[in-house]
Amino acid sequence: MLTNLTLTDAQTKLRAGAITAVELTQAHLDRIQAVDPQVKAYLTITEERALEAAAQADQRRTEGEDTPLLGIPLAIKDVLMTQGVPTTCGSRILEGFIPPYTGTAVQNLFDAGAIMLGKTNTDEFAMGSSTENSGFFTTHNPWDLDRVPGGSSGGSAAAVAARMALGALGTDTGGSVRQPASFCGVCAIKPSYGRVSRYGLIAFASSLDQIGAFGRTVEDMAVLLGTIAGHDPRDSTSMQEPVPDYTAALTGDIQGLRVGVPKEYFIDGMQPEVEQAVRAAIEQLAALGADIREISLPHTEYALPVYYLVAPSEASANLARFDGVRYGPRESQGAMWPTYKATRGERFGPEVKRRIMLGTYALSAGYYDAYYLKAQKVRTLIKQDFDQAFADVDVIAAPTAPTTAFKIGEKADDPLQMYLSDVFTLSASLAGIVGAVIPCGVDGANLPIGLQLLGAAFDEPTVLRAAHAYQQATDWHTRAPEL
Repeated sequence: MLTNLTLTDAQTKLRAGAITAVELTQAHLDRIQAVDPQVKAYLTITEERALEAAAQADQRRTEGEDTPLLGIPLAIKDVLMTQGVPTTCGSRILEGFIPPYTGTAVQNLFDAGAIMLGKTNTDEFAMGSSTENSGFFTTHNPWDLDRVPGGSSGGSAAAVAARMALGALGTDTGGSVRQPASFCGVCAIKPSYGRVSRYGLIAFASSLDQIGAFGRTVEDMAVLLGTIAGHDPRDSTSMQEPVPDYTAALTGDIQGLRVGVPKEYFIDGMQPEVEQAVRAAIEQLAALGADIREISLPHTEYALPVYYLVAPSEASANLARFDGVRYGPRESQGAMWPTYKATRGERFGPEVKRRIMLGTYALSAGYYDAYYLKAQKVRTLIKQDFDQAFADVDVIAAPTAPTTAFKIGEKADDPLQMYLSDVFTLSASLAGIVGAVIPCGVDGANLPIGLQLLGAAFDEPTVLRAAHAYQQATDWHTRAPEL
């Protein structure tokens, strides 16, 4: 089956003329038709557009063009602007919104000849850890349809896991690429803050949001990241750092690589099978020649409260623009203020309202210094923990989430329990560093477990090198859910 190929294997076949982009795209569209009614990964399927793009990719190849993504079918998280294709952020407040332009990261894919199969489901405005907060429907985990795929990029992770796309883009604000990758048994990377342009990403928390990539292998991640990364003058936070050849880092050699294991990431209440799988993965890195060292990241315990002050505060400001006047549907009440209140009141979901209220309170007069400002100061301490750690180690190895995928509805009525599922991913987002996830085991219910590898800002090559070496020595990434 063409849908069982990895991205890089598919490209090899395309280059050899063994398959065409149209055949590859049609195979994925057929797979979506067969499987997505169960999984519900896609909000929008762009079948006609995909087949047209595939035909163009085949034509470009006959004219001698060749890029690593030419003719490759991908999925795009529905928080990224796509000109002429609905972009809803999983929210009823943007239902039917058609953007007038395409975001930089997505345009980079299109320029490289990649094909968009459709837009994937997400927690509303990327706020959530389970994709249950979507304004439209819940996405199901392909490994167990009664469980969540993680969030907020659950649709993208599920699409790749269920063989409905060769790769996908997601976004990561506090773990929204890494946690679903762990839950769905795929590979993913959250690049350093500023590595990928945020132009055309509908903002949740501007100092945290970063576009990341999903694939089935580390090679797939490296190819996707190499295409979307780079400076963009339209994004003031985009860094003028040169983009290396990430695939060149995949040597398989980690002899002498210093790997730190933070004691704060192995906590009471963790699912024992998760800890066992991650510790076994660290032993595998040691067997490959890595130098394993225990380290401390002492301010880790403050990451959760800091994140839930900083991110909602930025969301409060960013989401003020959704008023039923400028874009999206309007709940018209005649006068402006009643219309504004009705539109936001009826079309924002409960989690988005909760975070807007949290953020507005933290920014309000008399509370700004006590909450938001203090949170930013502790954020600096969290970043300094990583700076000190990376003076002694090259990579940090840790769990991605404290448990495997939980049942749909299990945490829906307890926001704090839901927030705790991101407890191991928040710190890296606050510090702006690299985070990648690769499959490293399964639990007793055959649910995937992910190993999280963290690296210093703009040191994606070292993280990818460590991930690739582990992948070469194991076969967890080759396992697929039975649908």
